[in-house]
Amino acid sequence: MTTISLKLPEPLLARLEKESRARRTTKSSLVRECLEKQLPVRTPAWEDLPKPPPGESFYDKALPILKKAWLRRGRGLRDLATNPKYMFE
Repeated sequence: MTTISLKLPEPLLARLEKESRARRTTKSSLVRECLEKQLPVRTPAWEDLPKPPPGESFYDKALPILKKAWLRRGRGLRDLATNPKYMFE
């Protein structure tokens, strides 16, 4: 466990000491207990996102349309850097 230091106002320190004596525990364990109650464990924001519905993804649904577009266009422009015709211009 890591040790930390903190400054408390006198009235709060008195309350802490009184409560720790009443519970017969250390001030450290009482502070830990209070922190656990006040600082809930938070889930990452991405876990709160809604889950996609089961079945095909958007890509799966769009793939037939994309294939038709790719066929109509041919292979498209190729990289000129790999075409020997344009290497020495």
